[in-house]
Amino acid sequence: QVQLVESGGGLVRAGDSLRLSCAASGRTFSSWAMGWFRQAPGKEREFVAVIRWESVSSDSTYYADSLKGRFTISRETAKNTMFLQMNALQPENTATYYCAARETNGNGYTVALRYANWGEGTQVTDSS
Repeated sequence: QVQLVESGGGLVRAGDSLRLSCAASGRTFSSWAMGWFRQAPGKEREFVAVIRWESVSSDSTYYADSLKGRFTISRETAKNTMFLQMNALQPENTATYYCAARETNGNGYTVALRYANWGEGTQVTDSS
């Protein structure tokens, strides 16, 4: 059973930066994909970014088009922790941010339904 715990959310103002973390536990993550999704009030959950790795290759990352250049996804292997660095935050970035994980079989890494494991979310709120 995979456990995912997000942290790092909070109140931000336009232009601020924030780093979210997702700590994973429960198994060995030798070939996995971990992603960030977000859900704003009254809207559907949407893809933010994903980082994917295989045991014999380096990491690959992919971002939602609207977030490229401002958001960066990364991970620290030794701590089984994934990060989302968010820069130049805007009011429309207010949402609950969720960490998700799945095995690297098949495709659909930007599709929430293709992820079997989810955290409970961390809230990012614009206070401008």
